[in-house]
Amino acid sequence: MQENNISDMRSVVLGESLLFHLLGKILYLDLDHAWLESLIHEDVFSEAPFGAGQPETEMGLELLQRWTHENQNGLAPQQFKALQNDHLQLFVGLGKVIAPLWGSVYFSEKKLLFQEQTLQVREWYARFGLQAERLNSEPDDNIGLEMLFIAHLASLALQAIEQDDPPALDAALQAQRDFLSDHLLRWGPVWAKLVKQHASTDFYRGIAHLTHGAFLAAADMLQIKMPKEVSL
Repeated sequence: MQENNISDMRSVVLGESLLFHLLGKILYLDLDHAWLESLIHEDVFSEAPFGAGQPETEMGLELLQRWTHENQNGLAPQQFKALQNDHLQLFVGLGKVIAPLWGSVYFSEKKLLFQEQTLQVREWYARFGLQAERLNSEPDDNIGLEMLFIAHLASLALQAIEQDDPPALDAALQAQRDFLSDHLLRWGPVWAKLVKQHASTDFYRGIAHLTHGAFLAAADMLQIKMPKEVSL
């Protein structure tokens, strides 16, 4: 690989790792007032490290920059409460859950958790020495966890670039292709569309657009034909 190509690949993979890690944390961890304020103060959503130019990415940044600007003097209690209510409505549900965070729901006719899809994802994590933080108490196929896993694979690709190890780089990139094709790209865009349609805050609408943009950018980088999406 030529030096310019190596530099370009390093930059792209680093950006991918950073964006998927950020989005994974946002979608997996409980809402934390102090951490959200740190995202505002650090102007995290001023640009995207990966997927710039994707219309979904640009729409996500526009919404998140508006949210950041509106809360630049601090995330007021009522604004934090609005995020909590949006999270509850979208992902927990007051009856039917609008946008379930777990892949197995999208693949099960009865919309059940802890199905075959969950165990397949668990096996993927184990293959790379990882396991869900709350193993057996929540499904492994949480969208945030799956995005954190892609960030981990991207970090392995970055490490291979730094160590000038082409076989390891090929393996890390192929693992991304396979996992995205078999799992995350089959249901993640459906999840994003549901959130875009039903979210009541710019924050979660923006996160959904930014996540969708990350999926499309990853597919483009890895030359993945977008798989047929499941329907909920």
